[in-house]
Amino acid sequence: MYFQIFQGVNNQWYWRLRAANHEIIAVSEGYTTKDNCLHCIGLVMDTDRKTPVYNA
Repeated sequence: MYFQIFQGVNNQWYWRLRAANHEIIAVSEGYTTKDNCLHCIGLVMDTDRKTPVYNA
């Protein structure tokens, strides 16, 4: 898996999480700066199997 970052036509930054076969697994909301986008990727990377899942 890998993260892909890009800047959209609205000048906001986004990330996609892609599988080894390049299929998109998850996408982000838009961020006003590249640094904010990279920060969010770091937060996602910090999750693990112990991260709880809640029903909405």
